[in-house]
Order: sequence, then C-alpha cells, then structure tokens
Amino acid sequence: MNDAITRILVVDTSALTREILSRILREELDHTEVVTAASGAAALAALERGRFDLITTALLLSDMDGLALSRRVRESDHHHYTPVIVVSGDADNRLLREGFEAGVTDYFDKSNGYKAFGAFIKSFLQRNSGLSGHILFVEDSRTSAAVTCKMLDKHGLTYHHTNSAEEAYRLLARMRSEPEDAEHFDMVITDFYTVGEMTGGDLLHAIRAKFHFSQQELPVLLLTSADDQQTQVEIFHAGGNDFVAKPIVEEILLARVRALLLIKHQYDALKAQTEKIRWVAVTDSLTGVHSRRYLVDHGEEFLREPANQPTWAVIIDLDHFKRINDTQGHITGDHVLAEMGNLLNRAFPDDMVVRFGGEEFCVLVRQNTQEQVLTRLEALRRDVQARRPADVDVTISVGVAGTADFPDLHISDFLARADQALYAAKEGGRNRICLCTPEGLRLSPWHEAELPASPAAIDPNH
Repeated sequence: MNDAITRILVVDTSALTREILSRILREELDHTEVVTAASGAAALAALERGRFDLITTALLLSDMDGLALSRRVRESDHHHYTPVIVVSGDADNRLLREGFEAGVTDYFDKSNGYKAFGAFIKSFLQRNSGLSGHILFVEDSRTSAAVTCKMLDKHGLTYHHTNSAEEAYRLLARMRSEPEDAEHFDMVITDFYTVGEMTGGDLLHAIRAKFHFSQQELPVLLLTSADDQQTQVEIFHAGGNDFVAKPIVEEILLARVRALLLIKHQYDALKAQTEKIRWVAVTDSLTGVHSRRYLVDHGEEFLREPANQPTWAVIIDLDHFKRINDTQGHITGDHVLAEMGNLLNRAFPDDMVVRFGGEEFCVLVRQNTQEQVLTRLEALRRDVQARRPADVDVTISVGVAGTADFPDLHISDFLARADQALYAAKEGGRNRICLCTPEGLRLSPWHEAELPASPAAIDPNH
C-alpha cells in the first residue's frame, strides 16, 4: 500500500509554471507520477483517460477558471472525491466565498514561494491519503451487497466480499496466525446483524478480544438498519470505529471509509517508522550487521533457545587492520569493514551477525555440526582472501567454541572461549581458524600447522 503510485494532475496555462510545479513534485515526493494540462478542457480530457489522486489548478485558466474546473470534477463519476487544490498568488474574496461550494479542497498561496509548494503538497497528502487499501466486506443481503459493491467499485477500492461472518472470521484468523501467507486486509466493513450463528457484532468482538487487532491496526465500520442510540452504544463498546445507517448514502459511506483508511495509513506509517528506529538502534550503520547492543539484549536468549542447538560462538578479526588504516586511510578501512559486513550477512543469513567492536565481528551460528561450521568458516576465510575487499589484501583470524562442548555457560563466558581460540589463531600465524574444546585449543583440520603450546595475549590491532 505504501509503494502505490500517486498520480497528480497539474493544471496551469503557463508552461513555465507547469514545469516548475512538476519538477518540485517529482523531487519532493516518492512514487509519484505528474501529468500536466494547459487548459480546463485538457484537464477534463486527462481525467477521462485515467484516475488521479490529486488535482492542482491555477485560479485563472485560458478557457475557464479553477472554480469552474473544480465543479466539473465534482460532477464526474471517477473523481467526485478527488482533492482539488487551487494554486494562485491573487486569491480574492470570490475564492473564499465560492470555493467551498465549488468543491475546492485547499488553497496554496504562490506568494509563499515555489519551494514551499512541495512541502505543502507532501503535508496535504500525508493528512489526506487517498482511498487505497484492501477491505473485507461482510454482507449477507444480496441487495445491500450489490449496492455497496457498486459504490466500492466506482471508487476503485479493492475488496473481498463474503456473505458469512464465519468465513470472515476464518480469513482474519489466518491473517493473524499466518501473516506471511494470508490475505491481508486494511479495514473491515460488516453488517451488524447477519444471518447465521455468528453476527457482525460477534465478528467485531472476535476482532478485538480474540485476535487483538486494535482500532488503528484494523478499523471496523458497521452497517446497521437500527439507527437507535442503544445500537450505537453497543457498536462503540464492542470496539467499532464508526457506523453507517441503512439505506446507505454513498457520500457518507465513502467519507467514513476514507477516514478509517487514513487511520490505517497512519498506523502503518508509524509502525514502519518505529521499526526503522528500532533497526537503527540495533544495527551498526557502517557494516549493516547487528550492533553490540543487540548481542547484549538478545544473545543469551539466542544461546538458550533449544531450536538453535548446537550453537557456535564465532569471533572474526581482520588481520593487521590498524596497518590498513595507517597506510591507506580510514576511509579505505571503512570500505573494508562495510564489505566485510555485507559478506557476513550473506554467508550467515539465518544466524546472529554482530559487529563486536572495531574490526572484530561475532557470529552466533545455529544448528550446525562441528564439521559444518568449520567448513562454512573455511569457505569464508578463503572468500575474504580472494575477494580483496576495497582492493585491499585482507585475511581473517577466527576463533570458535560450541555449546556441545560448553553447554551451560553464560553468553559472556561462552564468547570468552571463542575469544581464547581467536588469540590462539592470531598467535599461531593469523589467517586461520582455531577451535576451543574442553581438551584445549586446536586448529581447524583445514590447517596443517601446529599451534604454539601456550599462546600469549597479543594486541589485536597488529
């Protein structure tokens, strides 16, 4: 829904003004198509050829004025509800007096400057999202369903109609339990009284009390022929967002639908923003892997999860990284780290990849045997050496420890075992993989060299 193309029609007699406004809109708005028209007649022809989400028009056109154009828009079948914004630098009392009657939605004063135009339109679209979304429509009356579906079709809305509250219940149950595979809905329109064991009121109760969809996550509009206060109170107490009394008036129904879809749009936007903030908080911006904060918050849980067993702690260090920074500059060093992050994310897509600090990375690898994890790490070691990230000769040293050997350690103690193995790998000559076992430290079988008897602690920057 968020990636849908927004189509805007810009109407102005001046070619220069059309070009300026179009350029501003394309620069300021994502997923936007701008169509221009030099006259009212050209604008009406464009409206006949396709649907638009927004129309901007000058107050004075070569063949009619903006108010007359707005009236024609309001008389059309497909753009009756399309917002119309008058863009003018000489608004007079007539616009203020007749604009509402003519159906003008808003007004932009060109004396504020063209630069402010893009911000104005962006803000307007955020506040007045178009009629877009997928609706679950529940109505068992053939006559009422036919009338309402015709209204929804007329305004280009996507909907799934069912005459059974039970079927709607099954669809929503799957949407909640299988979010990746189920059909998704942005709002529900249901008759309050439906024929069958389950009524629309029962469905509403299930949406709020059983599936725990909030009024923002899944707005519900009730249709009812009982226009009494007691029914209205029941609807709101049960968690309904709004209601429309039968017989349905098209303008009222569409106004309610627009308002509820806007609530859903805003919920999705806020959720996406929250997810982005959360991602930024737990992601290392340079490398794209998880931050150390994420490891602190979730590492122990990952380690204790039975489905992840056996789990391996892997600590990876870029050999002689300080030398890269000193001789080729920190920008080159950053490129090396960024490529290393990309490589690790691709090599371990189902595991926890973390930037441990500086040029050190940590990976918690799940559900691998010792042979599997060592084979994957050897492939990584060779790939790094052959790849030459940022055109720099780079090798890695790797330390490994597994829960099969150390089953009951806290995450910090578990990582310390892998860290011991890393230091042994570096002391043993670097560009190799070392495994920590209860019997001691030993090199991966891919290496033939022997480890020193007692590896000393060394500076990881060298």
